[in-house]
Amino acid sequence: MGCSTMRLRKLLSVFAVISATSAAWSGDDLPPAAATLQAPLTVAAGVPLRLYAVKRLRMRIGEPVQAKLIDPIYAFDRIVVPSAVELQGRVVKLDPVAKMTRLQAILNGDFSPLHFARVEFTNIALPDGHNLAIHTVASEGLPTLYAPPRPSKKNPTNQAANGGVLGTAKQQAQQQVQQQLSARTRGVADLVRGPNKTERLEDFLIAKLPYHPQWYRRNTRFDAVLKEPLDFGSVSITAEALKSVAMPVGESWGQVRLLTDLSSSDADTSTLVKGVLSEPVFSPSHQLILPEGTALTGRVRQAQKARWFHRGGQLRFTFDQVEPPAFLAVHPISTERVPVLLSAAESDPRAHVKIDSEGDAKATEPKSRLLAPMLALIVASRAADNDSGRTAGSAGATSNYSGRTLGGFSGFGLLGTAAAQGSKTLGAVLGYYGLGWTVYSTIVSRGSEVEFKKNAAVNVRFGANPANPLKKLDSHFIAAGNAPR
Repeated sequence: MGCSTMRLRKLLSVFAVISATSAAWSGDDLPPAAATLQAPLTVAAGVPLRLYAVKRLRMRIGEPVQAKLIDPIYAFDRIVVPSAVELQGRVVKLDPVAKMTRLQAILNGDFSPLHFARVEFTNIALPDGHNLAIHTVASEGLPTLYAPPRPSKKNPTNQAANGGVLGTAKQQAQQQVQQQLSARTRGVADLVRGPNKTERLEDFLIAKLPYHPQWYRRNTRFDAVLKEPLDFGSVSITAEALKSVAMPVGESWGQVRLLTDLSSSDADTSTLVKGVLSEPVFSPSHQLILPEGTALTGRVRQAQKARWFHRGGQLRFTFDQVEPPAFLAVHPISTERVPVLLSAAESDPRAHVKIDSEGDAKATEPKSRLLAPMLALIVASRAADNDSGRTAGSAGATSNYSGRTLGGFSGFGLLGTAAAQGSKTLGAVLGYYGLGWTVYSTIVSRGSEVEFKKNAAVNVRFGANPANPLKKLDSHFIAAGNAPR
């Protein structure tokens, strides 16, 4: 009887151990090697779609808009909407320009009721033929033009070959190499050999009319911010694929979307900086390091306002903490050992922002701007030269026709050109007025501020070697001039 009782107790003990082990391995408590996670493929509300208009856009309510996507849209570790897809929208609102901008236009002889057109996008035409309905915040055109890169005949990009972590990593590596090569051959040279020279000349001449229609030029940039999230389902990710989620080791970069406005005019060392990764970061072996949606927080380290005589502003900030998406249950990562520094940024090309190896951003002034006062001086002296012996006509109102024409145009546009024909004195006055305004605007006035608007795209280095140049964000962007037109 005693032996039976002992055997029964041993059997009950073994059964209890087996039951406890089964319970520990059931449900959500699988062994690490077999654990999986459902990662949502969602594009959050507030994410900007980086677009450019494929046609000239008249600033009229209800005007249809056709645009193309510049950058692909990522969710977690993969592309959910490829680049170059078409979007449709319409002009929904017209906003007047700032009073100072309006005053400057009047002083230059432009009496048009200047305004900005706000555009709302409602549809994305996906490559598979389906249309995806979207709702975006009404946005204004940016003061930049996008120059689409020429497609490569040797290495065409296959957007359809998107296999999550591995496929996206290979595609991202190929795109990075192509963009690095493109950055070496483009950049500042685009300001000289930019696209649509005939259209730019036409816009310049029309803008000199005292009253003229307005439009956004072809290739004008837009950031269409989503009002509602886009849901592309979810994907199962194994623990093996997530084991490398941590701070990047070695030389790597990431593209960050800023969540705060930054300007050298009002920033100080107490200003917080927040951003989020807009693209995933992969290791050289194509393992996921940081997914899209990873949050970064930091602080401004140095700021200097723009000063008189075209001395530009300066700004420096760093990110001190990296926090992967909450559903990964990964603790925030400190950047104490691996500094996260600014490498490149999308800014207004007219500010000529340069970023050095330490992450300092500074607004610079090209020396070519000094040509404008020299030309204005020549025009003003020519407009004041009324020696009848140097002209075909006699002295008086008909003398120095070409000089007064140039002087009137320099001072007050086409309206000044017409007004200068009736008086040689007026032509000279307008010529010197144009000279004075040019000297003030190109030499005396304050320099440009370093400004990064909310949703601006910036590149950051994760402990990269400064001697090795990384991707240049704004290599395909040029100044749009005096937008809007």
